Formats: sequence, structure tokens, C-alpha cells
Amino acid sequence: MATAPPAPPTSRARTDFPLPALIVMACTGFLVIMTETLPAGLLPQLAAGLQVSEGGAGQLVSAYAIGTVLAAIPAAAWTREARRRPLLLAGLCGFLVANTVTALAPSLAVALTARFVAGSFSGLLWGMLAGYARRIAAPEHAGRALAVAMAGTPVALSVGTPLGSWLGSTVGWRWSFAAMTLLAALVMAATRVLVPDASGQRAQTRVSIPRVLGLPGVTTILVVVFVWMLAHNLLYTYIAPYLREAHLALRPDLALVVFGVAALVGIWITGLFIDRALRRLTLVSVSLFVVAGAALLAAQGSLIVALVAIVLWGVAFGGAATHLQTAMGEAARENADVANAMLTTSFNLAIFGGGALGAVVVEGIGARMLPAGLLVLALIALSVVGCGRRTAFPTHR
Repeated sequence: MATAPPAPPTSRARTDFPLPALIVMACTGFLVIMTETLPAGLLPQLAAGLQVSEGGAGQLVSAYAIGTVLAAIPAAAWTREARRRPLLLAGLCGFLVANTVTALAPSLAVALTARFVAGSFSGLLWGMLAGYARRIAAPEHAGRALAVAMAGTPVALSVGTPLGSWLGSTVGWRWSFAAMTLLAALVMAATRVLVPDASGQRAQTRVSIPRVLGLPGVTTILVVVFVWMLAHNLLYTYIAPYLREAHLALRPDLALVVFGVAALVGIWITGLFIDRALRRLTLVSVSLFVVAGAALLAAQGSLIVALVAIVLWGVAFGGAATHLQTAMGEAARENADVANAMLTTSFNLAIFGGGALGAVVVEGIGARMLPAGLLVLALIALSVVGCGRRTAFPTHR
């Protein structure tokens, strides 16, 4: 008579809310976003240090994004059965090495290679992190666990990137990347101590990538991810020219700090309600994008209106990743890691699209019209979420 398999080592962790482990995961997200966005605030220093134009230095951002897009889905597919903590440590080690090489890079070619490698490890980590966070928490707290694990993103955008830019402009850009190396080492040490292991996907539950894409709700969620994040990046990427052309007496860095703090509020609200109100939270968040877009479009010269709109935009964006990854996890179930890798790819394609489409708007009709694009795209995303009441964003969970 066959005996039951032993319980996985995560069974004890699932009885409580594993806050220390989730904070470590949030620090991982902070590291990933900081590494991605750091060059954008250091273009003059990077250009001078590597003896290239600012446009050439800007390719360090592109190389990272390309690595993420190309690696996310294959990495998730190849590592489905791997245990989660060793995989997390491997990803963090990749960031440690890549940031070290970037800090020491003697030429643009070496730096671009290191950035591509960092982007590839980003694809690996974003593909697994959401599923890992949900896996080590009790099922009734899975959404709240994901909200905590994703908190590193707005903190990095609102505090980390400006701090890294200040460090680079004060003591040199190489020290900023060296700081990322130190952070990676600290997060690795914390992972070994605080993060419980979890099993990978069972072989009998694996399906092919095309079949994951065909699971009910998955394609709908990917469409929402792309359209919603395209709306966000359209304005976020070009916030400086928008503020200037809208005649708003607000510095871009201060606007982004307001946005980041509001995003933290959005994550807190999401953590309170995500496990019982996913559909309503998503509808409210996308609706706030619509309101923010309309307000920013009308805020020509009105600082108060603009600040209120930025706060609403930040609150809506703060919980967006948690809403979308929770929806994807429930739609894909055992294949959530691969599905979240698809989500990561769609997200990064939206970043590309936001930059490209925003450039067309800025050079064509002017940056002051960017909120109109955000408004239209948010309305499209809202209609798709509304139509996904059966599988993607179900009314009853």
C-alpha cells in the first residue's frame, strides 16, 4: 500500500503570515527596480565616465529591458520544478555579479552586457516572486502576502532611485552600482535566514506555454496589463515635459515623491481588501486612472488640481501589480509562475510602448496632451476588466 508523500517544508510557514520573509521579498523587488531605473538618473555621469553620448548611455536602460523581455518566459518554463529559495538566491547572486561588473565596467560594451544579464535575472525573479509569496502564506492571506512582497516597487521609485541618483552625482556613478552590489549581498543573507523554502511546480501539473496562454482569463489579464501599464508609462516616462508644458510650478522629482508616497497608500489599501474584493479593487484602481487623466488634462496651470490628480494616480498604481498578479495566480493556479512571466513580459513591453508612443505625442501635439492618452487607454482597460467578470476578474472568488 502506497504511503502519502511527506509534507513540504513550507507547511509550517503557511500557518502564519510570514511577514519577515515577505519583507525580504519586498527588498528583492526594491533591488530589481533600483537596478533597472538607476541609469535614468545618472545619464550625464555615465556618459562622461564611459566616454559616450547621453543617448548611448541611455541604452543601458534598454539593454536591461531587453534582457527581461527575452528571459522572463523561458526562465520560468525551465525552472518550474526547482525549489524556490535556491532559485531566489541564484537570481540575487546574478544581480550581485551584474551590478559589480557594471560598477567596474571599463567600456560601454561591458556595461551593456552586464545590464543585459541583470535584466535576464530580473525576468527570472519577477516570474517567480509573486507565486513564491503566495505559496508561503496561508491561502486566506495570499493576496495580502503579495501586497507586502510587492511594496518594494513604489519605495524604489519614490525613494530609492532619487537617492541612488544623488549618491551617483555626489561621489560618482560607480558607487551607486557598488551600493546595489552591497544591497544584493544583504538581501541574500536575509533570504538564507528568514525566507522558508518552497517546492516548485509538480511535474504532473505542468502544461505547455501555449496552453497556459489559453487558460481561461489569462489572455484577458495580459491585455489589461499591457493597456493599463501603457497608460501609466505614457505619462510617467515624460512627466518632466508634461509639468513644463502644463505650466505647473512643480519639480519632476517632487512630483515623483508625491506619486511614490501615494502608491504606498495604495499598497496598504490593497493589502486590507485584496483577499476578498479583487474585482472591486481593480475596477476602482483603473477608474482612478481615468479620473486622474481627466484632472491632469484640465490642470493647465493649476497646481492644486495637478497634485490631487498625482495622488489619485499614485494610489491607483500602488496596488496595480498586486491586483494583476493575484488575478493571474488565481487564473493560472499551478502554472502561475509561467503566467506571471508572461505578465512580466507584457509589463515590459508596455514600458517600451510608453516610451515610444509618448515620444510621438511629445514631438507631435505636445506633452500637455499626454493625460489624454492615459485617459483613453485607462477607459479601454476599464472596459476589459468589466468584461472579465467570469474568469479574469471574477465577481465571486
